[in-house]
Amino acid sequence: MKAFLILEDGTVFEGTSIGSAREVVSEIVFNTSMTGYLEVLTDPSYAGQAVVMTYPLIGNYGITPDMESKKPWPDGYIVRELSRMPSNFRCQGSIQDFLTKYDIPGIAGVDTRALTKILREKGTMNGMITTNEAFCLEEVLPKLKEYNTGNVVDQVTCDKPFRLEGKGKKVALMDFGAKQNIAKSLNDRGCQVTVYPAHTSAEEILNDKPDGIMLSNGPGDPKECGEIIQEIKKLYQSDTPIFAICLGHQLMALANGADSHKMKYGHRGGNHPVKDLETGRVYISSQNHGYVVDTDNLAPSVAVPAFINVNDGTNEGLKYTGKNIFTVQFHPEACPGPQDSAYLFDRFINMMGGNQ
Repeated sequence: MKAFLILEDGTVFEGTSIGSAREVVSEIVFNTSMTGYLEVLTDPSYAGQAVVMTYPLIGNYGITPDMESKKPWPDGYIVRELSRMPSNFRCQGSIQDFLTKYDIPGIAGVDTRALTKILREKGTMNGMITTNEAFCLEEVLPKLKEYNTGNVVDQVTCDKPFRLEGKGKKVALMDFGAKQNIAKSLNDRGCQVTVYPAHTSAEEILNDKPDGIMLSNGPGDPKECGEIIQEIKKLYQSDTPIFAICLGHQLMALANGADSHKMKYGHRGGNHPVKDLETGRVYISSQNHGYVVDTDNLAPSVAVPAFINVNDGTNEGLKYTGKNIFTVQFHPEACPGPQDSAYLFDRFINMMGGNQ
């Protein structure tokens, strides 16, 4: 079956329908990872977006037990070539069947190199995946321009608290769309991790007397999370050690007077270099974000930059002055991706007094 990707600038790509045949409008973003497509599909940070995979062959090892959440989250999936015969000893099915099962429309046979160049030059834009060969461009384009991801955190957060048992420090993990490997990285280091829904009050979390608080990654514009930011302000005042990743990093910055803005096309992939400003050392990191923190109006008495992106100089982390709080824009749990920055979880445990 033919399928079409229509961008809001009027560009149309033709390919073959994969997965669900339903029509979808979404924000079109690209990911440069060469492997780990299942972790990309199951990353809640992609809620409200359709993902273009720049690596040309996707699905060659099928579906394996490497999901970062219970289901996939992207609105759509766009690839150059889909492997129809996956081969791997851990393979449990094909990408095609996986997309069909979860009603995710996709398109294969697209020149993803040309598509990515458009998104880099013109910036992230909205698009439609459709199997309707009789589509009317004049009718479609206004729909694309109107689309907004909105507050997608509410879609991806857990329904109720749950716990991963451990004999070490007690960590409260705020779930704004957390990848499973964040909780696992803490649990593997002995921590007892209690995961809370995004709109849990600061009072409820602090009443449980955690040794530390973790603010997770998640999707969308951080400025859409006004109520959550107010609760994070209270957590900031508590003097409890806090470590934040990605969206959590942005929300903590907004709670303390910083600003944020949407990037031209974001950082999404497993090979982004970040520099530790204290040591001068550069780490290769996994990233997935379309917004970035502006530090120009953030007073040094509140926080100072801790990491920057080597490629474009954007902020990649903050250390809060006089507080046991540090935050990073990248993913130290890195699944998929390099393990260079996993030591940050150990730093967080040391902030809580260690596991002795």
